[in-house]
Amino acid sequence: MSTGPHRIVFANEKGGTGKSTTAVHVAIALACQGARVAAIDLDSRQRTMHRYFENRAETMRRRDISLPTATFEVYSGDSIEELDAMTARLSESHDFLIFDTPGRDDPLARHVATRADTLVTPLNDSFVDFDLIGQVDAETFKVRRLSFYAELIWEARKKRAMATIKDARREMDWVVVRNRTGFTEARNQKRIDTALTELSKRVGFRVASGLSERVIYRELFPSGLTLLDKGHLGELGTSHLVARQELRTLVGGLNLPKLNPELPLDAPRSTKIALESAA
Repeated sequence: MSTGPHRIVFANEKGGTGKSTTAVHVAIALACQGARVAAIDLDSRQRTMHRYFENRAETMRRRDISLPTATFEVYSGDSIEELDAMTARLSESHDFLIFDTPGRDDPLARHVATRADTLVTPLNDSFVDFDLIGQVDAETFKVRRLSFYAELIWEARKKRAMATIKDARREMDWVVVRNRTGFTEARNQKRIDTALTELSKRVGFRVASGLSERVIYRELFPSGLTLLDKGHLGELGTSHLVARQELRTLVGGLNLPKLNPELPLDAPRSTKIALESAA
């Protein structure tokens, strides 16, 4: 059941959780599978996702190469109606719309979050970030109550469920992505595991593995390249190969619609053209 392109919203009211990096890599993973992807950056001040795609476009021009990419725009207004108009325009020619939102409370971020088909909330593996969705007891670490953000999404999902059949809309899939898990002390990680499992049952989100804290992600930003750009990254070490597998696991965990299920995430352009010609 669907109307229009699949909307993926990366939202978290805290900064520094890897939203933009994760959003760009997911967008490129979808483009590698032949999807037409539009990336809309709602953070008109930092524009991290938009700058990433600008760097990617510049690298393609400088090296005279062709890479899977996305249409990318920044929304710098403050009108929900104008944002909806931009969304409607891009919906006409794309299979996926990806929104990157500011790391703060923002009315436009709330608007797109409540209309997402897949809502992705990246969290660093700490109770500082966990506090965004739930508060825990200081002694037992059991969840005491939902946070305002979790209540907002909970209400949005209830309204969305009522409209699913009436308006032929998809159900919202809320995925909490755990980034930087490798740097969490074992006992604390177990406490977060327990708290997330408890809260997921109450609120209805899924938990997926995310990206570790690796230098490679920061190093790739100036060139706009991603871990999926085989043949353009130079010699890769073991940690880079592990990071690429992390990305594969993350994209698989999002359970997104696939246009070419048999096409791997990082298939070269020649493979994609051959499959399209055969079809």
